[in-house]
Amino acid sequence: MELMVRDGDYVPDGAGGFLRAEGSQELLQRVLWKLSIRRGSFPLLPDLGSRLFLLFREAPSRRAALARQYAAEALAGEAGLEITGTELSGDGRLRVDLLWRGEALSAAVEVR
Repeated sequence: MELMVRDGDYVPDGAGGFLRAEGSQELLQRVLWKLSIRRGSFPLLPDLGSRLFLLFREAPSRRAALARQYAAEALAGEAGLEITGTELSGDGRLRVDLLWRGEALSAAVEVR
């Protein structure tokens, strides 16, 4: 089980501990974490994270395709997870639509 994170902080359970995620919520916690971390920022795990932080260095016409590529690269290790779509807004928010065990999920991260 993964600890739940919201806005960069662990979510308290009201009893002195923290909420834990299970099932698809656990997967979403890992997805958000992997998409939010800069790839290469952990020396012992150089393939952890994404290159989404590089998007706005690219020409606007290339960003949407690269967003999908970078998301797929970051989530490649998640068994049974399929990216069904991505949408990059002009203000730097990326929505990634996912399919996992027949369940449609969505994750959104700031990339700017």
